[in-house]
Amino acid sequence: MKLSSLISFVAVATAVVPASLAHAAGGLDGRTFTGVFLERGKTSGDADTITFKDGRFRSSACDRYGYSDAAYKVNGSGDSMSFEAETVSAKYGKLLWNGTVRGGKLDATVMMMQDGKKPVENWVVAAEKK
Repeated sequence: MKLSSLISFVAVATAVVPASLAHAAGGLDGRTFTGVFLERGKTSGDADTITFKDGRFRSSACDRYGYSDAAYKVNGSGDSMSFEAETVSAKYGKLLWNGTVRGGKLDATVMMMQDGKKPVENWVVAAEKK
């Protein structure tokens, strides 16, 4: 194999790394966090389990509202990582997730976006399930 062909092959092979492997390198894949999902200004909310698995993000508190799991993006490594995801419900619209994981603690802001309505800000605070 010529050197130029080998370089092209390596470039193509590294460009098609599955999303699940890319996320695993980010350090959140395979981790689970338990806590509470609550609307901004409220003092109580719904129990929630946040799961990062196989490149997908899922909030158990949102299951009963028909929200799907979704691909997620992660930045950072080690003790501090940020993540983003967008989950969708046919009835309730989109949830835009922006969160941070530091150590074993997850903090996220979740904006509920519905056509014709003002966005509603929600929060999730959770600890890693060991």
